[in-house]
Amino acid sequence: MSASSGAPLLVAPAPFVGTLRAPQVAAALGRGLEAGGWQVDLCPLADGGRGTIEVMLPALGGDAAAVRVGERDVGIALIEDGGTAIVELAAVLGDDGSGEAGSSAAAGELLLAAAETGAEVLLVGAGDVAPRDGGEGAVEAIASGGGLRPRLVVLCDVRTPAHGVNWGASGGGVAGALAEACDARLESGASFVLDQLDGDARMRAAHAVIVGEGRLDLQTLAGKAPGELATRARQSGVPCFAVVGSRTLDAFGGRILDLQAVLEAGDLDAIEAAGRELARLA
Repeated sequence: MSASSGAPLLVAPAPFVGTLRAPQVAAALGRGLEAGGWQVDLCPLADGGRGTIEVMLPALGGDAAAVRVGERDVGIALIEDGGTAIVELAAVLGDDGSGEAGSSAAAGELLLAAAETGAEVLLVGAGDVAPRDGGEGAVEAIASGGGLRPRLVVLCDVRTPAHGVNWGASGGGVAGALAEACDARLESGASFVLDQLDGDARMRAAHAVIVGEGRLDLQTLAGKAPGELATRARQSGVPCFAVVGSRTLDAFGGRILDLQAVLEAGDLDAIEAAGRELARLA
């Protein structure tokens, strides 16, 4: 099948965390692929970490909003006529254990503030954070604030168990702590986002899939969005390629994902060039 056949390439990168947002990466890849004659279907992804609101809000509809946490305003999203709020823990917690000696208390404060909007469900993106207290501070903050009325659904980015549940280690253990103390339901963030974006149908309609992330490593296999989509593509017989900032995943891991090619590119110009290269390979 050639670029003239009409089937698009599904361009579905996750953020290159700390450097590039998923829509930026998707757009750069798209430019390169279109220069090579391909139609593209841009589908930037997230898995519960940074950028989850950005990729989901256009698909789900709703409104961007802000809540007060400490001394700052924090962006959230309200969907389903305000019945569901989407929050990202990465908006208030760091990924290096920093901030208030690594406490997760700000996560609890964010959830309390989001609950004040009147939402009945809180979708909690738990990825890309690493507090040192295993979620204890978040739980204590929630208890001090009188508890939470909304149901919690935590979008997790790694399957590693903690607090006795799979996915519990997401968010540095905040996910598991919320499951234990607040009866939160833990879900694969990558699967949730893909399903909301109609990822399976778009994948099956594509000639090939292109995934991407900042670093291709063992965590890619443990619940990250590129690994989830690559696995679905393999199961559906759709070729899958990857563009990444760096790669430490060994050949065996690559075979698990059945990636046809992996190109390394660390900035937007290099990513666009990788798109032109993939236009020849796809």
